[in-house]
Amino acid sequence: MSLRAAALALLIGLTACQRATAPAPPPEKVLRYAFPAAETGFDPPQLADLYSRMVTGHIFEALYRYDYLARPFLVVPDTAAGLPEVSTDQRTWTIRLQPGIYFADDPAFKGRKRELVAEDYVYTFKRFFDPAVKSPLFNSYRQEGILGLEALRERALKSHRAFDYDTPVEGVRALDRYTILFRLAEPRPRFIFQLASSGACGAVAREVIEAYRGHEMEHPVGTGPFMLEQWRRSSFIRLVRNPGYRTVTYDAHPNADDAEGQAWLARFKGRRLPMIDAVEISIIEENQPRWLSFLNHEANLLYGIPEDFTPQAIPHGRLAPNLARRHFQAWRALASDRYMAYFNMKDPVVGGLDPAHVALRRAISLGVDVARQISGPRHGQAIPAQTVVAPFNFGYDPDFKTEASDFDPARANALLDLYGYLDRDGDGWREQPDGSPLVLELRSQPDSFYRQFEEIWLRDMTRLGIRLTVREAQWPENLKAVRAGQYMIWQAGYTNASPDAQIGLEQMYGPSIGGLNLARFKLPAYDALYDEVEALPDGPERLERLRRMLQLATAYAPMKLLVHRVVNDLAWPELTGFRRPAFGVQFWEYIDLTAPAAAAH
Repeated sequence: MSLRAAALALLIGLTACQRATAPAPPPEKVLRYAFPAAETGFDPPQLADLYSRMVTGHIFEALYRYDYLARPFLVVPDTAAGLPEVSTDQRTWTIRLQPGIYFADDPAFKGRKRELVAEDYVYTFKRFFDPAVKSPLFNSYRQEGILGLEALRERALKSHRAFDYDTPVEGVRALDRYTILFRLAEPRPRFIFQLASSGACGAVAREVIEAYRGHEMEHPVGTGPFMLEQWRRSSFIRLVRNPGYRTVTYDAHPNADDAEGQAWLARFKGRRLPMIDAVEISIIEENQPRWLSFLNHEANLLYGIPEDFTPQAIPHGRLAPNLARRHFQAWRALASDRYMAYFNMKDPVVGGLDPAHVALRRAISLGVDVARQISGPRHGQAIPAQTVVAPFNFGYDPDFKTEASDFDPARANALLDLYGYLDRDGDGWREQPDGSPLVLELRSQPDSFYRQFEEIWLRDMTRLGIRLTVREAQWPENLKAVRAGQYMIWQAGYTNASPDAQIGLEQMYGPSIGGLNLARFKLPAYDALYDEVEALPDGPERLERLRRMLQLATAYAPMKLLVHRVVNDLAWPELTGFRRPAFGVQFWEYIDLTAPAAAAH
């Protein structure tokens, strides 16, 4: 053998030996859990559902976010360099960005590193006003009174031309590469809450939107800690750590008396985020398969114990002994949400503001047994809701009482009799005042959990002599139909994204019909009060107007308030640092997983 050949053989042997002795890479840390309903897509301005926004909230970044451990809330900078400079009249907001933040790599950038700049937020806010985007959150942003944006929208609508993104507007503009200026028509003391919604107004790049025109929902590209790697619609979502994510370290501000939060801060402070490598989300709409998937360790987090299984998991509010012996972890909290039955105010049977139709809705509401819903399908994991103002929002009072939670079939029957909803032909079912059949239709979902509610509704309406039919469809299909006004009654929930009551109040605000106002309720007196409430700082004056709005909502009954939910989360012992956000959606980057369990499937 030649000297050269011998040297080559030795080199090959050493390389093989090195391969054999090289340490194996650490197992991938993967957070696995399930959504109980399907996502709709991943383009922030086109979304209003919680599940899609939970994903986009980890891909895109807003100017501000909610501190992970502070309670009830603390707004802190995200991509902003600091808190905004706000004029004394609260109409001018100046915000500076951190330099050196980059979007995840994407072919839309044609091989260059794309830095986040002020113009990206200008473009992002303009998209809410583009008629072609059809944002369900348009009215939420319109109400902020960002000068010039609504006029730009009207010009596009009247000219039937594309929205002009290149025309500067006074209300949102870049003063330089890293400075954004907002000018508002009226004082907006709580504007920062809009700026802290990564799931909605996280920065998008114009190049990406234009490169994937018509397919924006499938190609989310942001500056956040995670990137979309795989998506099977309504089935499976996988996100991975963004390799280009800037250096962000764990920091938070738990309350002084928060022992758990203080322990997590001491343990994780200074760690680079995110601490896990990937997130895998399965869509499992039925409660039992979702529960069994978790018990089989196919998931390491159960984000919301299905109500059917709370007696097994946390009997009497305590972790079951068999789970405690295996060191499972459990958390319990009252959610900042409201669950309700919407009435379509444009429907000829249940809609309308005339006395007869108001009486019908109030009678239906009085005939719905909320206590039975809580003790039955919900297994005690809820409290009766009195108004649309959710817990932990300004204006929420746990002692405030309305007829929303009343269950009074006798009063309901008396109302129906008084306003002419009578059984004229003696078949046991009421007719409308004009003698035509009275038949209600409830939209629901085709799973065992929702069928329990269907049974309660059927029993309750039969007690009133009212026929009820049920139309079942998957969550995205129902949401699409309801937004289009193609429904009569729909029972659903809405989780708050901010500490303000505005989102709940907007659900009955006339100009938001087609957006958050799914009931399609329009009452000038209510709308006028809403406009006043938006401009007022939190305090007695704002609270007094808010209460008047709630009185009008109770009187006209465009929705039947049902419950505020109690949420229970469960995790395998390898998951650490978890806390369900009170507002916002971000938590993935703040949790860690021990390596051995993270590798288990």
